[in-house]
Amino acid sequence: MTTESAQQSGRKTEQAGAGTTCLSASRVDLAEDALLELENRVCSHGDTVHYAKHPKIFDTCSGSYLYDRQATPYLDLQMWYSAVNLGYGNKRVNDALKLQIDKLPQLACQYLHKEKIELAALLVDSIEKTFGQKGRVHFNVGGAQAVEDALKLVRKSKGKSKMLAFEGGYHGRTLGASAITSSYRYRESYGEFGDRAEFVPFPYCFRCPYGLKKESCKLYCAQQIERKFEHEYTGWWNPKTGKSEFGAFFIEVIQGTGGYIGMPEGYLEYLARILAERGILLVDDEIQMGFFRTGTLWAAEQFGAKPDIMIFGKALTNGLNPLSCIWAREELISPEKFGPGSTHSTFSSNSLGTATGLEVMKIYAEGDYGKTVKEKGSYFLTLLSDLQRKHPEIGDVGGYGLALRMEMCQADGYTPSRELADKMFQIGLDGDLSLNDRKIGLILDIGGYYKNVVTLAPSLEITYEEMDLAHDLLDLVITRAKKG
Repeated sequence: MTTESAQQSGRKTEQAGAGTTCLSASRVDLAEDALLELENRVCSHGDTVHYAKHPKIFDTCSGSYLYDRQATPYLDLQMWYSAVNLGYGNKRVNDALKLQIDKLPQLACQYLHKEKIELAALLVDSIEKTFGQKGRVHFNVGGAQAVEDALKLVRKSKGKSKMLAFEGGYHGRTLGASAITSSYRYRESYGEFGDRAEFVPFPYCFRCPYGLKKESCKLYCAQQIERKFEHEYTGWWNPKTGKSEFGAFFIEVIQGTGGYIGMPEGYLEYLARILAERGILLVDDEIQMGFFRTGTLWAAEQFGAKPDIMIFGKALTNGLNPLSCIWAREELISPEKFGPGSTHSTFSSNSLGTATGLEVMKIYAEGDYGKTVKEKGSYFLTLLSDLQRKHPEIGDVGGYGLALRMEMCQADGYTPSRELADKMFQIGLDGDLSLNDRKIGLILDIGGYYKNVVTLAPSLEITYEEMDLAHDLLDLVITRAKKG
């Protein structure tokens, strides 16, 4: 069907179906430009597809690739914000979902099913083995909903509504999650946030907020947090009662949307001590960095501290079905402390999510991801360092496992260049790169404080050949972006 005939067919359908909610089958075959025009008319622009100057419609996916309607492959280096760690269309996870669809596809969360119990046991056991702490798991749907549940848990256990969080932190866009996410633009349109978190500088060593060097600073940024508890005039502490006005500190040990920045050695241990001495809970947000993204099952285990509460989701089901969790220490989340009805969502422990999550956890248990992710991450980092030597506009590269970053700058290698990063994003999405007589696209994601960081979260199953391909494609994209 030509574009013109598709548009004519669409217009006839609209005329014939005016006043009805029926969607004609003729729309299934609309050409891409007609689909984009229709989308522009009927879809909200509030979701993130419209970050792209020229949106792309995808049709299929497999492994590390997305494919458009012309079957052009796009090497995906962000895997749905780290939700698809095991690759698109993973057969074992897909089969688990199909089996559950035929077995128990729907069940109200007031009832039990074995997959929920078995998955909860695997998660609780893994956390106890890692951190030596007993606790329980509580299910919800999306990451922001789990953050909301964690906020309620903190409020109930500590009786406080004020929280601490980091500059550059991202915890979601519901009202409660927005209150502890540092970006004002997520709150600006929605009135006053009386319970907005107190934000403190993250230890961003490449752009130190205090202008110091990591080699000699002696964790000055952590010292500045400790200073806030020295006396009552900082506003954080009452030395007479020995109490703070804050219930918890919500952290990402590696900031996701903030640009994949990790904490320096010793920082989290220092921070955890400060908080524990003052009765403030440490809440670890693992939504982007959990499930071996960094080379360990939980990112926090690399940083030497034990969280009181953990939040995770995304990759738990490999992106197949929404499922998120909070884990908390037993004394915080026992039935006596956090009983039935403390939170609720219709789909909170949905059977499709728990079945796929259970299979994902089995895959992790059977594999050697702690070894392979670190090896692949080290190799990928050498490729990024090679690109940095070739392109002075790459001011910083780094990463943990397969959570990697390239900070795009002007030619001085330091001044942030959002323009260059945005061009790279769009050039990759256009899908007209040519390599070895092959037409191909590249899926990137842009984050960071100045929106100049290319954040890379490839599939944990990415091959060495695909990483070499990523290097060559990034080289092409950067070269073209620099030319304007």
